Amino acid sequence: MAKAELTAIVEPKCLKLAEKLGFELVDVCLDKEGAGKFLRIYIDKPDGITLDDCEAFHREIQPQVENCDYDFLEVSSPGIDRPLKKERDFLRNLGEQVEVHLFKPMDGVKTLEGTLAGYEDDTILLETGGNVIRLPRKEAALVKLVIDMSGIEDVEL
Repeated sequence: MAKAELTAIVEPKCLKLAEKLGFELVDVCLDKEGAGKFLRIYIDKPDGITLDDCEAFHREIQPQVENCDYDFLEVSSPGIDRPLKKERDFLRNLGEQVEVHLFKPMDGVKTLEGTLAGYEDDTILLETGGNVIRLPRKEAALVKLVIDMSGIEDVEL
């Protein structure tokens, strides 16, 4: 499946179904792993996605995309450490601590951490050390929230 088929055929079908079911379509991607192609669909909702939600979405979308070229279909939550990819992701997380992985080092550093101070014109505004750094989105390989686990107590199994 070409990227054009993914964006022209699969994404609109996924978006329509997500809206029908009351979910947010977070991402649709095609990943080649080993000998197979994985069509991965990430959905979310304000109170979190359940396994039943993923199953319901999978059952409805599978017949709609069965003629596309993939080997495995996965529907899941993007997870707590979901990457920020779209403008809405950046705007929703203003003021949060983020980690930015760069394609190329900036001043000898490939990973930056700071507060997401803004997002405008495809530019990430990152506050770190009292300064605001402007990073064009295209220079960031990955942007994700910093998950602070320090307040979580040990859980016994």
